[in-house]
Amino acid sequence: QVQLAESGGGLVQGGGSLRLSCAASGRTLGTYAMGWFRQARGKEREFVAAISKSGDATYYAESVEGRFTISRDSAKNTVYLEITSLKPEDTAVYYCAAGSRRFMILKRDEYRYWGQGTQVTVSS
Repeated sequence: QVQLAESGGGLVQGGGSLRLSCAASGRTLGTYAMGWFRQARGKEREFVAAISKSGDATYYAESVEGRFTISRDSAKNTVYLEITSLKPEDTAVYYCAAGSRRFMILKRDEYRYWGQGTQVTVSS
């Protein structure tokens, strides 16, 4: 069993930056592919970024490519999402997820563990 806890969200002005953290407990994250998703009010949860079990490979949604960076720190058992050049349309609850089915996971349904989410609000 893996417990995930996101932090780092908040209210930020457009063009600003944030670093979201996803701390894991219960088991080491080294055997899990990790991902970040977001859900805006009234919309479905959508894929944002993924990182492979080894940390060598990453993949991003087209809408965030070049602005978001996913990384992982095995020593801290934590995954990060650096968000820059924030836009109002980035406003959402951001969730991290862990899964072991594949080396890297892009599909929401293939993730087994989810955090509770952290709110990011971008003002214009």
